Amino acid sequence: MNGIEEENPIVFEIAVVVPGRSLKLENEGYDCVEVLVNEFRNVGFFVDRVLGLHDEFIKLAAPLETLGVVAARLHMKKTTHIGVDLPFEWEEIEAFMRQPDGSLFSWCERFQCYRHLIHETVNKKNSDITLKFDGKEIHWEPGESLLQRLELEGIVKQVFPLHDETKRKKLLRSWALNWWDLTSQPVDEIYVYYGTKIAVYFAFLGMYTRWMIFPAAFGLILHFVDFGSLKLLVFPAFFISTVLWAVLFFQFWKRKNSALSARWHLNYSVGTSHGYKLSGREWNCLQPPVELVKGSGIDKTKEREDLQRYEWFGYLRRFRNDVFVILSIICLQLPFELAYAHLYEVIESDIVKFGLTAVYLLVIQYFTKIGGKLSIRLIKHENNDSTENQSDSLVYKVFGLYFMQSYIGVFYHALLHRNLMTLRQVLIQRLILYEVLENLLENSLPYLKYSYKKFRAVRNKKKREKGLTGKIQFATRVEKEYMKPTYSASICEELEDGLFDDFLELALQFGMIMMFACAFPLAFAFSALSNIAEMRTDALKLLVILRRPVPRAAATIGAWLNIFQFLILMSICTNSALLVWLYDQEGKWKIEPGLAAILVMEHVLLLIKFGFSRFVPEEPAWVRAKRMKNATQAQDMCSKQLLRSISGGDKAFGHYTPKKDI
Repeated sequence: MNGIEEENPIVFEIAVVVPGRSLKLENEGYDCVEVLVNEFRNVGFFVDRVLGLHDEFIKLAAPLETLGVVAARLHMKKTTHIGVDLPFEWEEIEAFMRQPDGSLFSWCERFQCYRHLIHETVNKKNSDITLKFDGKEIHWEPGESLLQRLELEGIVKQVFPLHDETKRKKLLRSWALNWWDLTSQPVDEIYVYYGTKIAVYFAFLGMYTRWMIFPAAFGLILHFVDFGSLKLLVFPAFFISTVLWAVLFFQFWKRKNSALSARWHLNYSVGTSHGYKLSGREWNCLQPPVELVKGSGIDKTKEREDLQRYEWFGYLRRFRNDVFVILSIICLQLPFELAYAHLYEVIESDIVKFGLTAVYLLVIQYFTKIGGKLSIRLIKHENNDSTENQSDSLVYKVFGLYFMQSYIGVFYHALLHRNLMTLRQVLIQRLILYEVLENLLENSLPYLKYSYKKFRAVRNKKKREKGLTGKIQFATRVEKEYMKPTYSASICEELEDGLFDDFLELALQFGMIMMFACAFPLAFAFSALSNIAEMRTDALKLLVILRRPVPRAAATIGAWLNIFQFLILMSICTNSALLVWLYDQEGKWKIEPGLAAILVMEHVLLLIKFGFSRFVPEEPAWVRAKRMKNATQAQDMCSKQLLRSISGGDKAFGHYTPKKDI
């Protein structure tokens, strides 16, 4: 159409899993799987059916024209060449910007189109259609989605995205297995393949690791060089430099995030308020009651009062939930954390201390799961206006649990007992054990689950067909992907994917190295090395071990940015307390010149923290200039169009006829 050719060969991007059966059963009249396949073809899909050991896989691919028609039907907003986001129209395809790889639609946009199409398989007749499956009759009601009906009947087992082998292998070579550029990553290719939020995460991780080289080098010097009596000057200098480093990093990250959004032509109308599953029920947000919306225009005063009441009741419910979580942490978790910290201080054997820390880290995982489930129940009663806001609320609540778990024991050793050697041992054990356990859980457990699923599938195949001998292999890649685990979070898969655990790991690491920088400067070097390895292991995990994740359209790191800013403020307070402790070794707490200087320095750093947000603009000059240029062009075009409409007189407005000059 309009001379537009297919930009890429047909790539199957979605798979539907149904039970495998014999050909005799499949050829029955009105077989539900056959009807489903025909419905997929009718809505415009290319369909490929693959038979596995136990299940059948229906692979779906949508040509460009099908995606374009659906995008136009959904009124999907896309960026035009003049920088204005307009509803997509297939006939005006040349007016819209392309993706970094030259494609018309991003992975997030294609996924939304796929999601709409697979649920468009509805019964358009006025009566029920009786379908069959293994002798069982299924009644397909008018207007009902066939996919949802088959899911409820247990016939459609799963619907999941498929890897594109060509792009996946290319990313393996240029990203996961490329160890020469330690912090460089193909962010544009990651965005094209995985979507916005995963690309933003890896862009943040790469920039964070590059910026950490400076405090890591400074920390190495402090650790291996004995400054003697000058340490009372060197440690404050290190503390000031790390705070300035952190503040500058996050200001420049905002600039980079803004530049990435401009480069990828991101808008916030795609997927920001939708569920993240291809099938099943979505996580619905609590929207204003229908009565309030329908009553619009009847009584403006009453309508305003009702909406304000609904708004403030929502805020009060959220405040109630936050208070409940905080009190639960203080009353239930705090005594457990203090008991662990006291035992660690009393025990003399280093081996027993190390074992106690390992057991403690395992136990708190169960505490966190319980807290996560409780937070999910509380969030359901908040009036968050989008799924991303619900996700942010969950992040705040669960991070509160982790904050108490990770730092209360360290505060106990640092501020109460004032034992520098014990504090350093705790920090080393926490950093090493946490990083090791997290990497083991992230990479080994998914691989073990995948191996066990393959073993069980082969064993069941041999039991069912006893005559089989020799080694049974999976002949199709789609079946191997079906066996792989999903990229899911440790809590609430409806709201969060695996990025929750990755960001949580970064936030806890950042808090540990920043809040106790003066006690253990070497932690920055360890964290830099850990993050370099984390980038490659996370890439391998996504490309090799796990299924292709469902894309998310969030263009920022969301609530995690506020958490990082909070940790910077906490680091100013805790490091000031550590410097006071180093200076006042006798414990007299007198306001002498040195202590007074530390207090003044703390207040100055707090002012600098808030002042740098004004000093460093959050948006690069070229992004701001481009936005202003696009706005001017759009205004000029709208003005010309409006003038043409006015000059049309009766043709444009019917009742209006322009007056002629006499």
